[in-house]
Amino acid sequence: MDEETFAFGSFRLIPAQRMLLDDGKSLRLGSRAFDILVTLVESAGETIRKDLLIARIWPDTVVDEGALRVHVAALRKALGDGRAGKRYIANIPSRGYSFIAPVTREQQRQPAIAPTNGSAVRGNLPAPLTRIVGRDDIIAALAAQLAQRRFLTLVGPGGIGKTTVAVAVAASVSASYEDGVWFVGLASLPSPDLVTSALGTVLGISLPGSDPISGLAGWLRDKRALIVLDSCEHVVDAAAAIAEAILKAASRVAILATSREPLRAEGEWLHRLASLELPPRSDDLTPDKALQFSAVQLFNERALAIMDGFALDDDGIAPVLEICRRLDGVPLALELAAARVDVFGVKGLAVRLDDRFTLLTGGRRTALPRHQTLRAAIDWSYEVLPETEQTILRRVAVFQADFTIDAAAAVATDDRIGAADVFEAVANLAAKSLISTDISDDVTYHRLLDTTRAYALEKLSESGEIERLARRHAEYYRDLIERAETESEVRPATEWLADYKRQIDNLRAALDWAFSPSGDASIGIALTAAAVPLWTQLSLLEECRGRVERALAALGSMAAPNPRREMLLQAALANAVLGTAGTVDAVGSIWNRVLELAEELDDIDQQLRALYGLYTYQVRIGEYRKGLASARRFCAAAEKKADPSDLLQGDRIVGVSLFCLGDPGGGRAKIERMLVRSPAPRPRLQAVRFGLDQRMAGLVHLSRILWVQGYPDQAVRTAAAGVDEAAAIDHTISLCFALADGACEVSAWIGDTTATARFVGMLSARAEKLGLAIWHAYGLAWRGWLADREGDSETAIALFDAAIGEFRATQFDLHFTTFLSAFAEVLTRAGRVADGVATISDAITRAELAEERWCFPELLRIRGDITRRLSDPGATQLAMDLYMRALDWARRQGALSWELRAATSLARLWRDQHRVEEARALLGSVYARFTEGFATVDLRQARSLLKQLEGVRDMERVKGIEPSS
Repeated sequence: MDEETFAFGSFRLIPAQRMLLDDGKSLRLGSRAFDILVTLVESAGETIRKDLLIARIWPDTVVDEGALRVHVAALRKALGDGRAGKRYIANIPSRGYSFIAPVTREQQRQPAIAPTNGSAVRGNLPAPLTRIVGRDDIIAALAAQLAQRRFLTLVGPGGIGKTTVAVAVAASVSASYEDGVWFVGLASLPSPDLVTSALGTVLGISLPGSDPISGLAGWLRDKRALIVLDSCEHVVDAAAAIAEAILKAASRVAILATSREPLRAEGEWLHRLASLELPPRSDDLTPDKALQFSAVQLFNERALAIMDGFALDDDGIAPVLEICRRLDGVPLALELAAARVDVFGVKGLAVRLDDRFTLLTGGRRTALPRHQTLRAAIDWSYEVLPETEQTILRRVAVFQADFTIDAAAAVATDDRIGAADVFEAVANLAAKSLISTDISDDVTYHRLLDTTRAYALEKLSESGEIERLARRHAEYYRDLIERAETESEVRPATEWLADYKRQIDNLRAALDWAFSPSGDASIGIALTAAAVPLWTQLSLLEECRGRVERALAALGSMAAPNPRREMLLQAALANAVLGTAGTVDAVGSIWNRVLELAEELDDIDQQLRALYGLYTYQVRIGEYRKGLASARRFCAAAEKKADPSDLLQGDRIVGVSLFCLGDPGGGRAKIERMLVRSPAPRPRLQAVRFGLDQRMAGLVHLSRILWVQGYPDQAVRTAAAGVDEAAAIDHTISLCFALADGACEVSAWIGDTTATARFVGMLSARAEKLGLAIWHAYGLAWRGWLADREGDSETAIALFDAAIGEFRATQFDLHFTTFLSAFAEVLTRAGRVADGVATISDAITRAELAEERWCFPELLRIRGDITRRLSDPGATQLAMDLYMRALDWARRQGALSWELRAATSLARLWRDQHRVEEARALLGSVYARFTEGFATVDLRQARSLLKQLEGVRDMERVKGIEPSS
């Protein structure tokens, strides 16, 4: 007889057989859920009112909408509704439900499932009530292992899903065991003596009282069976003994065990079950991308089952990721959290996770007691620990993140517990899945999962030891980071960072305690001063600034002065302020104070740092002449120290100062000498000794000089080399500098907007991530420049306005003048000519006051272009005068690229005045001096204008017009 079948997605629904197939496999549904599905599918695309659904499903019973929601949620869960973007059932607010997936109707003549051969597999495996998420690969791998290894133990912390995986593995191999697959739950046993009888009860056999283990092994001798021993941790010795006896006596029996620690029995193979997969930290993670990771999938599915209509959207992605990460991807914790979504929402849930043990209590009523609350899950493990291991677990909770065994020994020992006890306890706690271990590096690191740590911290607080342990922790990291500071100038960078970058979270925790009311500020001050190289290497300048300001405030309140420590902290503060956000009003006085202290202490190295800091400050606020003086003082001090790297650094900063003051030739000679003598590549720690990779900085400034002098191709290659070197040492501040001062500018000058957009994107992403306001302002300005090139003047003006505001707020004048000139052009092209005039006039005034001569020819040219747009009678003559001045300045400086731009603008003016011969002669003579860069925008425009001028001249000759003079 024909049977109607409905097909949708991977599913086939056969109402007559009350059967739902998923890829040919029968899917179990409750009778009410099945009837709801049939009703909705038969009217697919239509909205079925809730009262009609209730009347059809419960024709003789009075029920409320809550019952309907429960069964719809169960149905959605079974179908995987919401996973991987698949949607089947939609809730239409205030109306009802609709089946929204495409459905096809078929007439089915064949039986839905072929009859099976043989009898059903024996055993007592519990059937899974929910879909297993994120474990398919490991289940398949473990099933394959079980065929080769007769004794396999799944080990992991409480709630990680060991039982779920073990049952799934057993089910997948059940056909291989003709005498059955037998599940023996040991969690409820109060005594290890009951393990044997529990197994006998499951197998349905009576065991002799004198030697039950031998009786059990004897009964299994000729059997082919799989035994699942679940939750062995509290009866581990008994479970190990029984497993060994069975495997020795019964060669065709296999054992699959779960435990929070290994059984340590003969023949045992271990598999440590990991947490579910978490997404990488990313600012652009979408819900669809996040749902590709199993931790997020599980949370989403369980939340959907609890809360009708729950959907992971853009607004909820951040709190959901925070929940998944804070709960370490542990399935039980995620399920307990999802069960509270209907009460708090995902945002409310995320902010309450510090109180997770009170919050996460909504486990299934039918679950084991230890799985009904998060606290119970960890209590189960903690309470069976020996006292020494309980003590050491509490004490290592003081570590905020990864710690070494030596760190644990330094912090956790006392008169009763020695270092050897700590070593053994940490190893045991790792074996029991309470401490995780990372052996991927040369040094082994340990850590507590976030939930385990929160639990252990509670216990530490209850013990009354927390303040003593916090002090020992802070003292340990003070000593460690002081050693790191000493090594920072001599060790290879890769080695140094590998040893110390993982300490950053513990460093923060130690500082937080040290400056707390119950802490010790002297430890905090010492630790802050020592940590500056680490913050600098990691480009954490915003954090460095805040920590240093706090340490200086504490230092100022102490009775005894400490000039060396003050000097180091003040230097760190000045560097951090200059590299991040704040206004730079105080930076000059800070560096002068550092220089004063360094001279009092006769510390040449700190004198160099102070002079370099003064130079940087002066150049950035546009005091180029003072910057040159500081650079020369730096060179004089470097002569005393006779360190070649310092002498080369002096060459660079003198060269930059000369270039800014309008001497690109002198600047180039200094910088090229520095680059020739500077080794490449260099160790990162030496490269960023002054907060910036000096060789990279030399390449960046050289690229600008090369372009100005008329070597655009060489400029592009040199700017790219600067970016490459900054990327090679993986130093964000250096990379931002290479992008902002080199790659962005040079690519814009040559007219390669695609490259400019790419470099600006790289710059903006890094500046926003680390809170580097100066580079953020650069990013805004360049984005404005790009918007203008795309014809979006409104956006361009808004972005430039924002960037100019940020530059003014931070008093950052380096290149501010050139951004003002670019803004003036944008305003003029948008028709705001008067505003353009005011802006370029401001730029010229600033350049004159600061003696910023390197870009002066271009400022005059732009002023000329804008002046030509005015309706004043004398505008054309004034523009011509400005072009002539621009040409004069460019020729005096040897700035061929500026000269070409000025000549092009003047040639256009003369063409419009019919002075064609003069225009052609002027532009042709400048163009002829170029030896490269003919594909760049300036040279293409000049060549096009020259061809146009040639054509005009020929036309005039044909008409008998005398050449203009």
